[in-house]
Amino acid sequence: MSEKILIVDDEKEIVDLIEVYLKNDGYSVNKFSNGAEALTFAQSNEVDLAILDVMLPDIDGFHICQKIRESYTYPIIMLTAKDEETDKITGLTLGADDYITKPFKPLELLARVKSQLRRYKKYNSPQCEEKEKNVIEHSGLVMNIKTHQCTLNEKAVVLTPTEFSILRILLENKGDVVSAEELFHSIWKDEYYSKANNTITVHIRHLREKLNDTLDDPKFIKTIWGVGYKIEI
Repeated sequence: MSEKILIVDDEKEIVDLIEVYLKNDGYSVNKFSNGAEALTFAQSNEVDLAILDVMLPDIDGFHICQKIRESYTYPIIMLTAKDEETDKITGLTLGADDYITKPFKPLELLARVKSQLRRYKKYNSPQCEEKEKNVIEHSGLVMNIKTHQCTLNEKAVVLTPTEFSILRILLENKGDVVSAEELFHSIWKDEYYSKANNTITVHIRHLREKLNDTLDDPKFIKTIWGVGYKIEI
């Protein structure tokens, strides 16, 4: 069965172009030009990935992202016409997994979609290999790789696929420093990384908030300035 992609953008040419590329690659597409209809669909239908424009005529993409994250963990990619760090940070903070700035190359967006779905399916597949360690525990933090669930002191912690991946990598490398670049390539594989890219930084900050962690006195994620991040043994 083909994955179901939700697209919302008020620019018809962009939506139609994205639809063509996604359908040519075998995806099922549901497209909308306003946020209210897209949100209604997302809350009552099966979706595997959402592509949300930030600027919409009614409710913006940030609000849709936030509402989706209240119930679902599937990947979200934000589209923004502004090349501003604040928009990117806002989207990532609200639970988006990636963002792409307009104008963009359709093949680049398609690559991002494939990358996000590949990672999401990998960490949410019920058919994990038996030899894989399914549960990671550390100081009251428990991650179940098989069910994609995380708890802290027996209370549920809702993580996006990207946040889950970052935390898993850090826990699996407990005691060792993992650079932002290593995290980036582990999650997005061969996609371009720039030293100016603060995607990982934003996700780390969001993880800390969810784990009630602090930068100055970390219980879990420690920043090694100029090197990367680590979780102490």
